[in-house]
Amino acid sequence: RVPLKKVKSLRQTLREQGLLEKYLRQHRFNLAAKYFPSHISAEPLQNYLDNEYFGTISIGTPAQEFTVVFDTGSSNLWVPSVYCPSPACTNHNRFNPSESSTFLSTNESLYITYGTGRMSGVLGYDTVTVASIQVLNQIFGLAETEPGSFFYYAPFDGILGLAFPSIASSGATPVFDNMMMQNLVAKDLFSVYLSRDGESGSFVLFGAIDPFYTTNGITWIPLSAETYWQITLNSVTIGGEAIACAFGCQAIVDTGTSLLAVPERALGVILSVLGASANGLVSCQAASRLPNIIFHINGKAFPVPPSAYVIKSNGYCTLGLQGMGAPTESGELWILGDVFIREYYVIFNRATNMVGLSRLP
Repeated sequence: RVPLKKVKSLRQTLREQGLLEKYLRQHRFNLAAKYFPSHISAEPLQNYLDNEYFGTISIGTPAQEFTVVFDTGSSNLWVPSVYCPSPACTNHNRFNPSESSTFLSTNESLYITYGTGRMSGVLGYDTVTVASIQVLNQIFGLAETEPGSFFYYAPFDGILGLAFPSIASSGATPVFDNMMMQNLVAKDLFSVYLSRDGESGSFVLFGAIDPFYTTNGITWIPLSAETYWQITLNSVTIGGEAIACAFGCQAIVDTGTSLLAVPERALGVILSVLGASANGLVSCQAASRLPNIIFHINGKAFPVPPSAYVIKSNGYCTLGLQGMGAPTESGELWILGDVFIREYYVIFNRATNMVGLSRLP
């Protein structure tokens, strides 16, 4: 069990530093780019702009600690290295291979898309410790360049991807796959709980389901693709009316995305139905009276109430939804990020290739 702590997101920090508008101008980014087939070997860092939940792992012998995003929307593990002189690396924890007796180097490269440039690095092998689990000979990326200064303010050092090997850059075996292959977990699954208050209690649990969080039962949903944790939505309704995805569409359960990422056309309809402005602002007084957004999945209804999708900050209320384009091959695509996940205990089952959802009290 890895405890997750909730801290200020990169978006909030950049806003406080007066850098957010400049960042958004320079890094025009569509969240769905993460899922374009042409981007399958890359990791778009802008996706983590809103991420707030982080945990600690260690790499090497003796252990060197890193704060990471546990991301079900990517498959690679990478951290900054001492070979990276960029400002975005130097104020974060950096891995030093020369200080680890178990490190093995390779000549293989890793590239990570990053706005107008990309983070580059090399791949190496070492012992990765996640909670009490020691994964031997885990391949990971050592970042050597991080163009741009914005990620200087990032609250995390690196990313630990928990999606499938099929989308891993450079064919690197993901951490959880090695946990399974090395028989380090009792069951070939992991589960995620994100506390609503954000103060404490959030965790990723490897190899087990905590029965405390499944008192409402578990609904198992088969995956529609073994790449991301991708499932089929039957429809999305508000007040009994189908407002999007009327003929079915695809969705990805993604701990690496904080908001609900919604197709642009559907977002326009939702904003109109909920009486929100074009930039998602709603009246704080009226927010509690807004209806549930209901996701119909595998024949069952999964509501997301206004207490989950309305975000209060600095006296303003905004909808925790973000518009995005979609890969044309996939049609309508949704990303069920932390706004959705906070309402459910989510089990990512590699033994059956299913996602389990249990409504939290």
